[in-house]
Amino acid sequence: MKNKLKLIIIVVFLIFCFVIFFKGLNNSNTYIPKINNEKNIPVFKAKEFNSNNYINSEKIFEENIYYIVNIWASWCVPCRKEHSLLIELSKNKSVKLIGLNYRDNLNNAKKFINELGNPYAKILVDRDGILSVEFGAYGVPETFLIDKDKNIIKKFVGPINKKIVEEIKIIIK
Repeated sequence: MKNKLKLIIIVVFLIFCFVIFFKGLNNSNTYIPKINNEKNIPVFKAKEFNSNNYINSEKIFEENIYYIVNIWASWCVPCRKEHSLLIELSKNKSVKLIGLNYRDNLNNAKKFINELGNPYAKILVDRDGILSVEFGAYGVPETFLIDKDKNIIKKFVGPINKKIVEEIKIIIK
């Protein structure tokens, strides 16, 4: 009788564990925080990529056009994959791309740009990652679409793809 009771308890426990693990496999482990749409861009001062000069955000976003802020790093494999799509977007005169180099070695970042091309009108250095957090990012790559009123109207977590490029093109028409 004791052996049967132990066996039943072990079987129930194993079934319970199986159910918990099975449910865990079906749930996504990607966390995407809720963001407020139409969030204003942060006011900041950042170091330029190709010089040691600092520039204010008012100077960067002074034109009355759409902007795309792309947070990238040379060590980021998905950044490498999305780069050709950023080059395609940079050819559109209705939008200006701003690169934000995230917690990167400057020499490696320059090699990355020299090797793959430069889609950005301006590249800023975010050595400690604080500026990226101010934008609302929590990883790389992340891309923000900014409207003519200097509001973040769309956030893309992860690498952009052709579907996202088409969505951006429709918005900036």
